[in-house]
Amino acid sequence: MLPEPADTGEDATAGEPTARNPVDTPISAARRRFLFESSALTTGIAAAPYLSTGQAAERDTPVRDVPPAAPQRVAFEVNGVTRELTVDPRVTLLDALREHLRLTGTKKGCDRGQCGACTVLVNGRRVNACLTLAVSLDGDRVTTIEGLARGDTLHPVQQAFLEHDGFQCGYCTPGQICSAVALIDEARAGTISAATPDVRAPAVLPLSDDEVRERMSGNLCRCGAYVNIVAAVQAAAKVRG
Repeated sequence: MLPEPADTGEDATAGEPTARNPVDTPISAARRRFLFESSALTTGIAAAPYLSTGQAAERDTPVRDVPPAAPQRVAFEVNGVTRELTVDPRVTLLDALREHLRLTGTKKGCDRGQCGACTVLVNGRRVNACLTLAVSLDGDRVTTIEGLARGDTLHPVQQAFLEHDGFQCGYCTPGQICSAVALIDEARAGTISAATPDVRAPAVLPLSDDEVRERMSGNLCRCGAYVNIVAAVQAAAKVRG
């Protein structure tokens, strides 16, 4: 019998050429290097005309200053008072309220229409002030958090937020309250939501927990006071009803 090969701990077939383990000879390594370098050279030659053309066009094209848009006049009612402004047409309602009219109750949160902190009422309907151009509201009626109370008498929604502790840091609260005011009016008008179980519901929709959560879903509270916000909205709806 032939003696068995010594066990060296390595695969005896590691050096044999197979489909998975081809022999890496100097010729095959040189061939791979040649293919790689030739591919890179071909790509560079093909892209050179486009790169040079783009650079030449960039050098030859003069830089032109774009003149600023002409300011536009807008007049709308804010909290019962007609206000006239002359603003850049790109100014949002949020910036017009805060920077031009000094109504800083409306907050700037994400400035992208995602958090609801800037919610105000335009003709009774809630809008994101950060996404609304001021010049688009000529002749409209705007209500902010400052315009809800009547003297020392708080709006029922404001009072309910106090009684049910519907806030913590308070930053999102003006938007939450304005949204809740419109929400209650929408429900009283029979406007359905994605949470309404029956679209043939009565004229005045009951504000269940699911209804309030769905209708307030555009207003985020980073403090997480959602449970108390739902209770506050429901309590205010009963007072107004």
